[in-house]
Amino acid sequence: MMRTHLCGELRQDDIGQEVTLTGWVNRRREHGEHLAFVDLRDHSGIIQCVVDNTVDVRSEYVLAVTGTVAQRPEGTVNEALPTGQVEVVDAKVEILSVAEPPPFPLDDRADDVDEMVRLRYRYLDLRRPRMQRNLRIRSTVNAAVRAAMDRQGFIEVETPMLMPSTPEGAREFLVPSRQRPGSFYALPQSPQLYKQLLMVGGIDRYYQVARCLRDEDLRADRQYEFMQLDLEMSFAHIDDVLAAVEEPVLDAAEAVTGVRPDTVPRLTWTEAMERFGSDKPDLRFGMELVELTDVFAGTGFKAFSAAESIKGIKAAAAAPEWGRNKLDNLTDHAKMLGAKGLVWMKVGADGTLDSPVAKFLSDDEIAGLVKTFDAAPDDLLLLVADDWMTTCEVLGDLRNQLGRPPVSEGPYEYLWVVDFPMFVGIDEATGIPKPGHHPFCHPHPDDIDKLESDPMTVRAWAYDLVLNGWELGSGSIRIHDAELQQRVFAVLGIDEAEAEARFGFFLKPFEYGAPPHGGFAIGMERLIAILAGEENIREVIAFPKPQSGLDPMTGAPTEVDDTQLAELGIRLLPPST
Repeated sequence: MMRTHLCGELRQDDIGQEVTLTGWVNRRREHGEHLAFVDLRDHSGIIQCVVDNTVDVRSEYVLAVTGTVAQRPEGTVNEALPTGQVEVVDAKVEILSVAEPPPFPLDDRADDVDEMVRLRYRYLDLRRPRMQRNLRIRSTVNAAVRAAMDRQGFIEVETPMLMPSTPEGAREFLVPSRQRPGSFYALPQSPQLYKQLLMVGGIDRYYQVARCLRDEDLRADRQYEFMQLDLEMSFAHIDDVLAAVEEPVLDAAEAVTGVRPDTVPRLTWTEAMERFGSDKPDLRFGMELVELTDVFAGTGFKAFSAAESIKGIKAAAAAPEWGRNKLDNLTDHAKMLGAKGLVWMKVGADGTLDSPVAKFLSDDEIAGLVKTFDAAPDDLLLLVADDWMTTCEVLGDLRNQLGRPPVSEGPYEYLWVVDFPMFVGIDEATGIPKPGHHPFCHPHPDDIDKLESDPMTVRAWAYDLVLNGWELGSGSIRIHDAELQQRVFAVLGIDEAEAEARFGFFLKPFEYGAPPHGGFAIGMERLIAILAGEENIREVIAFPKPQSGLDPMTGAPTEVDDTQLAELGIRLLPPST
């Protein structure tokens, strides 16, 4: 090796040793007439080296430095550095590579640099301690996840990247076939079909840290390409799948933080919506939804009397912070989310309510409202009256706006959300229920008899894992019985001919004996981002795409020449005007 130690390793126990270090010049400072200080940096940290003042090195030069570890003189110790008690003296410097001045500082000051600049020079951005830490956390999580799956008897199997186009709900990236002009492969949205076929093949317990691709708009928790821990297991009930998923997730948290989270609690989808207004609730803070429908059962206030559901949230002691303009903006936001309106109330010192609608409420209603909320002076109350779903979803959004702490704050609060609806509405044009999941999701056993008679009340044997308000992943028990699959298809308006055309290659193997099975998939970047305290998954990916999808470093996507297009049998349409 070119080095004997890493820069960040040196301590007082190393005093007197001759060492050779390699790294980048973090900073150079003059020290008298004959000496200079060079702070040398590698991924492990920074060490101060005392060099001859005639050595001409500049920021980001790559050096090899050989010298002796010594105690720093009294009064010069740097408590902010783990290596701050020592320095390397009598240092000989070899310049391995010269460098142009970087376009932005390679320290925490770069957090304020425009993201497009950071991504254009991502290879420099990766030198920063923050990015080094994040990618090492990622590696730690990947290792912990694989060890946990191996320990549980899962075997890793790689599934194809080139597959047929499948209707999984997201736009696919298509790959033209040179040998079959006019035909296309699709890049996998997930290994869903293959992993279920592995169960038919008797693999029993499969996992893969799989690359998946979806041509969807990018946002803080979504990229075109992402990694997921994908697993499937045979002869398993829902409790078995959830227990198998918890092991790698909790192992990963322990590997990063040193603390193993408690057993993950469960909420049904209905409970999560009722209490938090979200199927991915953040449990780090309270501000739960309060049921108010009974309080206004006989109200004369028309906005309330006509509503199916009335709920509210309380922002404790927040009223002084919310002036009329801010409350008007909040009301506009609630309307944008689908609510007919938003009622706000400020609790006064004597229990009275300051609100534009207070004059329409009876004394009993005001008293019942204050009691139900357990309201105190200066509390801000926000109420929505609408259909049940709209009321829950709008208040859930407002709850997050008013109370949710940053990702980097608070404990890790995991949650299983179970018993999702099997169907999520009726298509107005056809009258056919819309699936809440893929069509191979098993209905809850207690609800199968209602598939045809009352499909909107049928629960799915599906489950999501939530962490601090982020959906980490989802899964379900799968249908393995052909008769039940046909019943679900029929409810969805899919006849036998259409089922054969769309899913025949997938359904045929199930005729040869499919075991009961279920599975799950965890978005690895989401888990890693939360453990790293990052609000955006781009910060835990080495080379991500910005929200525009255009890679500022490589220029991708790029045009290709006519020869390549001709080989693939592709002709481009003229630009739209």
